[in-house]
Order: sequence, then C-alpha cells, then structure tokens
Amino acid sequence: PDLIEMEGEGQKLTLEEVAKHNTEKDCYLIIGNANNGGPKVYNVSDYLDDHPGGAEVMLEVAGKYADDMFEDIGHSNEARKQLKQFLVGDLDATEEEIAALSASSSASTGAASGGAMIGVLVAIVAVGLGAYFYTTQS
Repeated sequence: PDLIEMEGEGQKLTLEEVAKHNTEKDCYLIIGNANNGGPKVYNVSDYLDDHPGGAEVMLEVAGKYADDMFEDIGHSNEARKQLKQFLVGDLDATEEEIAALSASSSASTGAASGGAMIGVLVAIVAVGLGAYFYTTQS
C-alpha cells in the first residue's frame, strides 16, 4: 500500500516510499523503535541547514532507517521534542522488515566502530613498542 492517507500525522509510508525522499531538497528519515513508540517517518528537509551536527550526517541516512544513529549520538530531550514538528507519519512495515532495518543499520555502525577500535589498538601497540625500545636503549 502506497500513500493513501492525507499528509501529516497519521499518514503511513512504506519503506519504498520513504526511500524516494533521499535528497537535500527532499529528505525523510525513519527514527524510532519498539522502546519509544515504533518507527516513524520525519521530513527534515527544512531542518538540514539548522542541524547542529551538519546536514551531511542527516543526508547520509536520507530515505533510510536512522534510529541507531540518532540514538548513538545521544540527542537531548529538546532535540527529541523538536523532532516531533517534522513528523510525517508511521512507517508501514512488517515486524520482519523493521528487524532487518535495525540489524543492517547496526551492522554498518558496528563495522565503523570496529575500524576505529583497530586504530586504537594499533596506537596502543605502537606506544608500547616505543616505550619498550626507549627504555632498553637507556
């Protein structure tokens, strides 16, 4: 089922419909999970220039599930209240589709943080080796 209801709160959008809104001029995000009322669709097109973290971070997830990124950043209660003004409606998806969204989002977030962890480990090893050679040279 594609868009049937009127625009605004109460509208239900499919994943396919949300995916079409993936540009700077037309940017929708899916934010929400089972713990906070379920996935909802937000039109943040007019907010991109005002976002404190920059438009780029939002455009990276334009037309996609952005809940993991939204939660990982640790947005304030004020940011959560402000988000409500951009609500388009609920995501019309099955439990399986929602679970897959969360899993794929977590996997990409995990891959990024895994790469950062390797960098930290390399730095620790380098400092340790440097300290070892420095103390053995003295």
